[in-house]
Amino acid sequence: MQKFYKIVTFGCQMNVHESEKLAGVLESMGYRATEDETQADVVVFNTCCVREAAEQKAMGNIGALKPLKKKKKDMIIAVCGCMTQEKKRAEEIYKKFPFVNIILGTHNTYKFKEYLEQVLATKKRVYQVVPEEPCLPVEVESYRTSGYNAWVNIMYGCNNFCTYCIVPYVRGREKSRPMEDIVAECKKLIADGYKEITLLGQNVNSYGNTFNNGKNNFAELLRQIDALDGNFNLKFLTSHPKDLSEEVVKVIAESKHISHMIHLPVQCGSDRILKLMNRNYTVEHYIKTIEMIRKYIPDVNLSTDIIVGFPTETEEDFEMTLDLMKKVQYNTAFCFIYSKRTGTPAEKMDGQVPLATKRERVNRLLALQREIEKNIFNRFLGQTIKVLMTSRKEGKVLGKTDCGINVIIEGVKEFKVDFVTVKIKDIKNTKLIGEIVE
Repeated sequence: MQKFYKIVTFGCQMNVHESEKLAGVLESMGYRATEDETQADVVVFNTCCVREAAEQKAMGNIGALKPLKKKKKDMIIAVCGCMTQEKKRAEEIYKKFPFVNIILGTHNTYKFKEYLEQVLATKKRVYQVVPEEPCLPVEVESYRTSGYNAWVNIMYGCNNFCTYCIVPYVRGREKSRPMEDIVAECKKLIADGYKEITLLGQNVNSYGNTFNNGKNNFAELLRQIDALDGNFNLKFLTSHPKDLSEEVVKVIAESKHISHMIHLPVQCGSDRILKLMNRNYTVEHYIKTIEMIRKYIPDVNLSTDIIVGFPTETEEDFEMTLDLMKKVQYNTAFCFIYSKRTGTPAEKMDGQVPLATKRERVNRLLALQREIEKNIFNRFLGQTIKVLMTSRKEGKVLGKTDCGINVIIEGVKEFKVDFVTVKIKDIKNTKLIGEIVE
């Protein structure tokens, strides 16, 4: 009799890829995916704790399964990810939700199969949240669910300790995967037909630091993957402004496959707040980095993250962030209201900004970004660009530029996921409209 699983993922691309690894384990055990939780024999919640809203949503989703679990006593519920790596949260889940069968953290996700088999054999709960291990986590086969894109971990953990961020506490210290393993994985993905590869790390520019040889760094990794045969785009997430080197930018500029999209989170436009955040760069340094990038990559697509309402942020500090936005002209900006994270230094800082003030400021920030994006999009009119056709919906063929901008493609005779040359003739909201150039 066929058995089914459902995985619910919260948070970042790292979690999305880890859910693919969990799916790989379940597929290897004979389970098949379903979106219907009433059909599922195993339900996995892969959680996030970067923002309070993600934690609350996860807890609500777990609790909502209680009535179904009463009816389906043999259904197995597992909770893993960043939220369960926090001891306080893991204990809360264990006590509050006795119907949850498996609780594990970020450092032993690769043991999920072992824990699942243990529960199936003994019918007893498994609660295994372990401290960070000194070695790299064991890589398991992924069941990829992101279509034409394939995620590839190049490193794990973070050494930066920004005062608002819980990641170093739940993901541990930086560890880089061997370069030859990453290149081999990418080569296989290209051979398997993936058109886009996205390298993942909390700070990709720190890749190779754990090797201490000065050679196997991020720039060299990009060079080696770019040299692989095939028709593909190469992307990466995420860069830290203090570590993005001129060497890396030159490699991107000279490459055949690397996207001209760089995500460079600034977080704030005030040096005073950046210091409180422990970001280890100034606005001046950040602007000089942007100028260096545009020197080598004039058509770069820049995106950023911004936190509004960090403790003690004044109207003057916020105005500095608005000024920075106007100066840089980001293609995309992800704007967030500061959220307290238990266990971080910022949680205990004086000068917490009222929620109403934070909401008012983030709305102003978003309004400014919409105007900037409108002006940037207008520059695409009349341009001829390479676009990856990704899907056909309601008779329309949709695609993306190498920088991730959505395109409606006209004049497609035969659809398949592949690269085409498109001339842009119109803009609709945040989508470009173009036709294939023969």
